[in-house]
Amino acid sequence: MSVDEIGTQWQADAGADEPGWDVDPDDESGVAVVAAVGRQLRAWREAAGLTAAEFGTRLGYGENLVYKVEGGRRIPRPEFLDKADEVCGAGGKVAAMKQDLAEVRYPKKVRDLAKMEARAVEMTLYSNHNIHGLLQTPDYARALFEMRRPAYSQDEVERVLAARLGRQAIFDRSPAPALSFVQEEVTLRRPLGGTMVLRRQLERLLELGQLRNVEIQVMPTHREDHASMEGGVEVLKFEDGTAVGRADGAFAGRPVSDQKQIRILDLRCGMIRAQALPPRESRAFIERVLGET
Repeated sequence: MSVDEIGTQWQADAGADEPGWDVDPDDESGVAVVAAVGRQLRAWREAAGLTAAEFGTRLGYGENLVYKVEGGRRIPRPEFLDKADEVCGAGGKVAAMKQDLAEVRYPKKVRDLAKMEARAVEMTLYSNHNIHGLLQTPDYARALFEMRRPAYSQDEVERVLAARLGRQAIFDRSPAPALSFVQEEVTLRRPLGGTMVLRRQLERLLELGQLRNVEIQVMPTHREDHASMEGGVEVLKFEDGTAVGRADGAFAGRPVSDQKQIRILDLRCGMIRAQALPPRESRAFIERVLGET
């Protein structure tokens, strides 16, 4: 499992008639935020003189969902808070709580990963099964999540998709981090989601490859030497000189930050980049694959 795929290891039992997301009891910070929002929402409802049943009816949701949200057991969707604001006549004060829930609605592991990526000044990422998540189009990412087994509910597909796309804000950062991606050739040819989805994905790679802080290289299948046959490798480096990395088949696949371990991953990344096609040749390779698709 790659660092990028950490966020896909989340499965909630979301009822189709209860819009929102379950709270992870192990996510202490998330639990605290959701509980605080629930208490405020209950206070506004009671100030409006409404029972939970009446409140739910006016919102268009069930009484059970109201109790779950107020009890901090359910993360409401933004539209729930918008409707609650109108019903309570809160003048935007309830709707403003959407900002408090904007991050905690994503799984904690995804939030932690996004925070690391937001701090990184340099990232080297090798992907061998699919296009790296930071490079994925919405349609490509959705196809990946929808083919997962055991299957996600549609609610969870939307949740993890929003979390993945939110991480792509890294391309808008200033100052921009140095991003180096190496994609295995097969990831450019496997038509996940269908031919048109793949075509748009290849076009997205060409678009991102034009950014001055982004390098995208292709590791051709026809290579006699390959430094990472065990799988994906990722190294994130930070301004204070620290780093975190992970590689399939190394250190039990766990993220590491020890300098000796990082040097091993750095060595592997350097060899992968040397064995892959240079960025300019890689761009021509992607253009050729696009033309054949």
